[in-house]
Amino acid sequence: QVQLVESGGGLVQAGGSLRLSCAVSERTFSDYAEAWFRQAPGQEREFVAVIKGNSRDRYYGDAVKGRFTISRDNDKSMVYLQMNSLQPEDTAVYYCAADRHFSGSYYTLPGRYESWGQGTQVTVSS
Repeated sequence: QVQLVESGGGLVQAGGSLRLSCAVSERTFSDYAEAWFRQAPGQEREFVAVIKGNSRDRYYGDAVKGRFTISRDNDKSMVYLQMNSLQPEDTAVYYCAADRHFSGSYYTLPGRYESWGQGTQVTVSS
């Protein structure tokens, strides 16, 4: 069972930046695609970004494209989400997720991912 632990959330003013981190306990970390999702109160879990094990292929949700950047360090088994130009609508709990069988068609679906972290709260004030 892959274990994921997120950190780096907090309170930030609109226009500010935050960097989330996800520590992954998995010996074959580079075999997994790693993603970030978010969930605001009363809403469904929303795809944010995913990065394949090769660190080259990355995909983003429309709401964050151009503002957020996903990256990974396979030597440290870490995944990062750099969030710039944050807006109040970015307020949510952010989750890290792992998928060993990346699908080019379904990577935006939470059900594709086998393992999840506990989440970290991001709050953006206006």
